[in-house]
Amino acid sequence: MKTLKTLSVSLVAMSFAVAPALADPDDDQLVINDELEMVTETDAPAHLEGVGTIYSGWRFRSDETQSLQLDDFDNPGMLTVDAAADAFAAVDGSAGESCASCHDDVESFAGLSATMPKVDEETGKLVTMEDQINSCRTERMGADAWKWSGNDMQGMVALIGMQSRGMPVNVAIDGAAAPFWEQGKDMYYTRYGQLELSCANCHEDNYGMMIRADHLSQGQTNGFPTYRLKQAKLISRHNRFRGCIRDTRAETFAEGSDEFRALELYVASRGNGLSVETPAVRQ
Repeated sequence: MKTLKTLSVSLVAMSFAVAPALADPDDDQLVINDELEMVTETDAPAHLEGVGTIYSGWRFRSDETQSLQLDDFDNPGMLTVDAAADAFAAVDGSAGESCASCHDDVESFAGLSATMPKVDEETGKLVTMEDQINSCRTERMGADAWKWSGNDMQGMVALIGMQSRGMPVNVAIDGAAAPFWEQGKDMYYTRYGQLELSCANCHEDNYGMMIRADHLSQGQTNGFPTYRLKQAKLISRHNRFRGCIRDTRAETFAEGSDEFRALELYVASRGNGLSVETPAVRQ
């Protein structure tokens, strides 16, 4: 088994070594609907070590995939967002209320997604947008909680996220958030699975390279929920985390776990300064 494990690691290392030297993203500019210009490249936040510039994942995609995000009419993720807009106004649950009963207009959420996840002052827990939505559904509406990566949930997360589109990601990592951020950072640099790969091995050390016919990005989450063409639906951050860890041939954490909440905070902080793109389109 040890020999097979060593061979697997060696093969992965070799795949990076022989890949074309594509360390730079393209120079295209993302302007949505011919009016909303996105920041897809900026100086790395001060807390990142060894990274000078951060890039949106959009800059690493093919021209065909990039084009789907240029106009909301072409963006396949907007179908789920439109359904969420209807759900926002629909009464659901024993309290006979809708999201709109408390929040008259979804535009009132402008700026919120750019700061998530964050620590709840009352409970001291790190909460994500999915937590906030399910809390409102179960405690205020008397409705059933939504599945973390279900279309209902990710459509609503994307609808709320769209209200911050174009605003810079700006998650807090100090104060009460600091221990969660440190936990997420430790996870980011921890090698998992039989392949002994960490998040950093791909998204920090080898971004721009090709692996299994895909162009590795920096793994930024400013576009999530993102419509992934491979899965033909909006994908949550935790779904993508789970998939990456599974690809290392390791037992992964559950969506909504404390571990993935901490990792979400750390990875989001790596994109501080990039524009919120929700819903982005990726391969």
